[in-house]
Amino acid sequence: MYPNFSKEARNLRLGLAINGMNPYGSLSTQHCSWPILLVIYNLPPWLCMKRKYMMLSMMILGPRQPGNDIDVYLSPLIEDLTKLWDEGVLVFDGFRNETFHLRAMLFCTINDFPTYGNLSSYSVKCHHAFPIYKEETSYIQLKHGRKTVYTRHRRFLKPHHPYWRLKKAFNGSQEHESVLILLAGDQVF
Repeated sequence: MYPNFSKEARNLRLGLAINGMNPYGSLSTQHCSWPILLVIYNLPPWLCMKRKYMMLSMMILGPRQPGNDIDVYLSPLIEDLTKLWDEGVLVFDGFRNETFHLRAMLFCTINDFPTYGNLSSYSVKCHHAFPIYKEETSYIQLKHGRKTVYTRHRRFLKPHHPYWRLKKAFNGSQEHESVLILLAGDQVF
């Protein structure tokens, strides 16, 4: 799609990894940390996920998770990524002993579904929470809990995937709600 970008093999393809964590390991501790990592995807697969090739671009600390205000924290990073995409920066390649204009693109994001909602400003807490399928989303509202269980995931599996054999757990019917409850982490009533 971007021939000018792909002409230069040294241009960076980056992945943005975001997720919150509790650094003290106790759920009752009132503290939340959000590391924001950039992963370089130009490297071979066995190297790109090594710690020394990931960049901790920022750390969001606080008593609560940033929620929908995460864009305020991310705005300096977004400005830098925009500059790297539009203009690039002049860097020196020590191997070739030359300078060139390095550009970067955000290739993908790695996060859980609630964080995806915060990053994209899309509501992921309603019945039609999947942004691609929206009204086609298949769900069941549990009777004794307030959880929504999303069903019919099996349709996306390859024809001979081992999960096809688990018909009781993955058929999405009301009669197997107790299995769905266990899969959703809720209590069985």
